[in-house]
Amino acid sequence: MAFGFAPPSTASLTATAGGSSRHGRLLEPAEWTAAGIPLLRNPRELVSGLHSRHGPVPSTAVIAVLGPEEDLVASASFVQRTASGDGWDYRNALLAGLRRVIPHDLRRRTPVRTAVLMYCRDGDERWTVEDGAWMWGLRDACTLHGLRCGAYITLTRTGWQVLGEGRGGRRPDAGSRPERLGDTAADFAAMAVSTGGGAAEALRHTAAR
Repeated sequence: MAFGFAPPSTASLTATAGGSSRHGRLLEPAEWTAAGIPLLRNPRELVSGLHSRHGPVPSTAVIAVLGPEEDLVASASFVQRTASGDGWDYRNALLAGLRRVIPHDLRRRTPVRTAVLMYCRDGDERWTVEDGAWMWGLRDACTLHGLRCGAYITLTRTGWQVLGEGRGGRRPDAGSRPERLGDTAADFAAMAVSTGGGAAEALRHTAAR
């Protein structure tokens, strides 16, 4: 599966005090493809649903957990304010989000749920060092939370792209306004729990009714 490449941007790397960049823990495109990441059955529907629930803007990560039938079990979003370009930092941020919304599955011999990451960023759909760091972070967070590692999706001004699959679309994009979710009980029950503020608490109360 072919990837495009983009030169590292200032958002992808952060210099250390000594002036050198930190990006040792990342996955190259070939490594990601060789990892056997399961294909999404309906990526467009998943991306649209996560975009509607979380309304991501650049630097927002949306981590979603899918059940065996690819149903949305839980999701969380957060803004990654420090673009370290190091998968270790991203792994820790993803784990924190997962722990807030869903118990781990470490007691299972084989993972039955899958975590998918959608990252909204500047630039185009081509792979960057920052993407590689998020991929490493996603894979490691899944291992530590007892989940199967799923797709990594970028959301940019040009649209969305499932890296490694060659599938994508123009809408939604990083500048799109979120579409309103339906008002049925099923929609509320499936609604993602965001990690921030009173909106998350409101969603929890609504889903419990």
